[in-house]
Amino acid sequence: MAAIALVLAFAPAGARAGMIEGDPIAVCVRRDAPGLTAAALFPQPGGFDCRTPQHRFGAGDYWVLSQPLPDMTGRHGLSVRFAGLWQHAVTLHVLYADGAIRQTGFTSADAGRHLLLGNTISLIPPHHDARPVRLLWHVRGAAGLRGIVLGAALADHGGTADREVLLAAFYGGFAGLALALVVYNLALWPVLRQRFQPAYCVMVLTLLGYALSSSGALGQLVPALDNNDRYRITTVLLGCAGAAALGFARSFFEPRVFAGAFGLAARFVGAGVIGVGLLDAFAAPAHFALLDRLTSAGFVVLLALVPVILWRAWRLRSNYLWIFALAWGAPILLAGLRVASSLGLIAWSFWLDQSTVISMALEAVISSLAVAYRILLVIRERDRARAQEHAARLLADTDPLTGLLNRRAFLSRAIGREGAQTLFVVDLDHFKQVNETIGHDGGDEVLRIVAAVLARTAGDGPGAPLVARFGGEEFVVVAAAGAIASGAVLIDAVREAVLPFDMTVTASAGSSTGPLLREADWKALYRRADEALFAAKAAGRDRARDAAPIALAA
Repeated sequence: MAAIALVLAFAPAGARAGMIEGDPIAVCVRRDAPGLTAAALFPQPGGFDCRTPQHRFGAGDYWVLSQPLPDMTGRHGLSVRFAGLWQHAVTLHVLYADGAIRQTGFTSADAGRHLLLGNTISLIPPHHDARPVRLLWHVRGAAGLRGIVLGAALADHGGTADREVLLAAFYGGFAGLALALVVYNLALWPVLRQRFQPAYCVMVLTLLGYALSSSGALGQLVPALDNNDRYRITTVLLGCAGAAALGFARSFFEPRVFAGAFGLAARFVGAGVIGVGLLDAFAAPAHFALLDRLTSAGFVVLLALVPVILWRAWRLRSNYLWIFALAWGAPILLAGLRVASSLGLIAWSFWLDQSTVISMALEAVISSLAVAYRILLVIRERDRARAQEHAARLLADTDPLTGLLNRRAFLSRAIGREGAQTLFVVDLDHFKQVNETIGHDGGDEVLRIVAAVLARTAGDGPGAPLVARFGGEEFVVVAAAGAIASGAVLIDAVREAVLPFDMTVTASAGSSTGPLLREADWKALYRRADEALFAAKAAGRDRARDAAPIALAA
């Protein structure tokens, strides 16, 4: 799509217009009346209106006469192109230089055979030896909402083929883009589960369906499809696309932006746009003008919601205001131009007709950036939540002074360990004197150093040793039997620790070995290790004692 845009941007204006629109033909309009024929109208063109805009004629049957054609001698394979509109049948009469009149045409039932991309009809004038000098369309059952014969032009086969290739690449690029964005969001949906993702997919798919139908591609894919029925489908899809875009906006912003009466009004507008589209599709061709005005009014109200949404998002300090405004700026502007065209405020043009797909492509691309931005925020929120949860778990599981496991966390991890386990209970000797000598702050520093020494000495070897502070100056270590040689290893490390003011602190340790599968095992193991600790204290402190091991159950 970017490559096509560059081609169109840098091609000379005349070549660009010729490639897409052909050589334009000025036309005049006359309402049909009994007795009018091509043979009578070609020589008497005085009753045709060349000034009144075509959308003002309304529904009915018409004759449309071209101005005299330029000399096309030397150009082969000419075709007459004009915009596809709601029409029951069109007959094209061609006047040749020798006075002969030949005709061709189509009905809405077989218009698909003449349909080009860009919603353009192409008719090949009947072969004749003389050159064509004037064209006369007989249009029956015209809706007259946008006009009778719009964008009439002459083109040769080479220009038509180039045009089809260019527009096929453009529409194909949009279709590929839309499908890629849908797959992208559906792939992320199982992981992120954000409510704006399915809403975005629905919006993109309805835009894709509308582009497929309004561009004429659906008529080419299904030539048997009645062209007026294609317009019905287009009308319904347009209403669905508008409602889906509003639904995406509702899911994209924080719920508070659409809270209360405004959210109810937005729902009503979305349902109304779909309802009017369905009414327009199924009630046509009756009351063409009224239904068209209702459809246009629905989209005027839909566009009027946009500044209200932006204002509420700004007032409520939405995190997504800027990306939404960036994504929807161009689509809203172009949609406004289309609505103005439908209301007859500005003239129809081929490029304005294609602006819908261009704006949808822009909206889909930039909205994908908005979705990516939302996903980035979701990931950041998730990471922050995980970090906070991890921090909370650390705070809940650790002793705030030493950073070791606290009693609750130690028991939850220790009980249930397989195999024989050795429990060491380590208690600092005469710790009250430490506090009295260097103060409680100094005592806390001693506890932190001792904790670090015990954790380092226990290591992370076989049996994944656990170290905890049980309170005051008492520490416990549990490890697989044999992972730590004896309690003497631990108290030797404490004695050799470098402490404030070159102090030396000693510790006593008691240990017991046995199973640790259940809470009862823990109580038995701790009681025996505590008894061994008291034995070490009674023997003079600064020593370790081991209790007799508890046998494992067979």
